[in-house]
Amino acid sequence: MLATKKGDKVRLFIWAVFLAVTAFIVQHYWRKLALQHRLDAIRAFPFPQSVRMKFRDVRPDLDSAQEQRVFEGLRDYFTMCAQAQGRFVSMPSQVADDAWHAFILHTRYYQDFCNKAFGRFLHHTPAEAMSSQTQATEGIRRAWRLACALEKINPKQPERLPRLFALDGALNILNGFHYDTRCTPGSGSYCASHIGCGSGCGGGSVSGSTDGSCGGGGCGGGGD
Repeated sequence: MLATKKGDKVRLFIWAVFLAVTAFIVQHYWRKLALQHRLDAIRAFPFPQSVRMKFRDVRPDLDSAQEQRVFEGLRDYFTMCAQAQGRFVSMPSQVADDAWHAFILHTRYYQDFCNKAFGRFLHHTPAEAMSSQTQATEGIRRAWRLACALEKINPKQPERLPRLFALDGALNILNGFHYDTRCTPGSGSYCASHIGCGSGCGGGSVSGSTDGSCGGGGCGGGGD
């Protein structure tokens, strides 16, 4: 009788472990599937012409090919936000941040995009509302890792910059945020492989989302 009771407890324990493991696997699968749907939505979203026209009011000096590069950089940023799944990500490009501003002003398009891409509205917080420089530093580190992973670049020994980090320098954006893989002293650029290192980051303003899940601006970079 005693052996039977012990056997029942063992079987119950095994069954409970089996259910727990199964629930974990199912939950992991659905999260992965949901993320893939969101990434697909980001890749497929056509930025409306009205958004592009508003962006041109701020950056009239860019030609159509350069403008396309900016919006693809913004698409990379949104992809990184989705992949971060609730963790703060900084915006490393001023010109992509300008495009984000133009997008937000078209509230219906932006709301629809956010619902599909993030499952919620992604707010943009002005620089003065950022909680701390530490938040920005962590955010730019995460942005660097995600951007490198997106393009299969070694984040510690990069041979080139990811698109979003290269954008301002490539387009010669005035007051933009420039990064350098060579980390040349006195170049005025941020050392890409040292991003997030206490003293290696300059001062400046940052911006981001009010829900703390994603943000614009980073270590010495950004804008409201």
